[in-house]
Amino acid sequence: MRVTVFCLLWITALPAIAEIYQYTDAAGHRAYSDQPPKTAYQSIETPAPNRIQSPVPLPRETPRAAPPTSEQPYARLELSGVPEHGALRANNGSFSVQVELQPGLQAPHRLRLLLDDKPYGRASPGPGLQLVNLNRGQHRLAVQVLDGERVLQQSPDVTFTLLRTRRP
Repeated sequence: MRVTVFCLLWITALPAIAEIYQYTDAAGHRAYSDQPPKTAYQSIETPAPNRIQSPVPLPRETPRAAPPTSEQPYARLELSGVPEHGALRANNGSFSVQVELQPGLQAPHRLRLLLDDKPYGRASPGPGLQLVNLNRGQHRLAVQVLDGERVLQQSPDVTFTLLRTRRP
């Protein structure tokens, strides 16, 4: 059975590798054929088929979780509600994430999301953060602890793929 399928596929691929002939027909028009004509003809060399190399993903830097120092006030800072290297379905592109802190968020500090290494939204005093109308595809998400405009601490990146319905 496999041999029969292979032979059928090979036979259907033969026209793709056939030579092309150019000639002038009886009416004086230029014509092309895959069969050599009985009149004078010229064989046409076809270029090799186009080949596109698939892109090679660039190596990502490993998440840079800084060692705890006296300047880092939180022993635990991480995102939850986002599957690491997984898929998240949000048909309208909006969802919320939670920030897990240990100890709890101190009074002057605020939390800000980083989406694809860029600040996203305003700094918030709460552990629940909202993302709105994200495009589908792969994203990186992290959270920063801010004291005014100064970044005190940053969580490791979480990579996820957002699945959403197509827009009309």
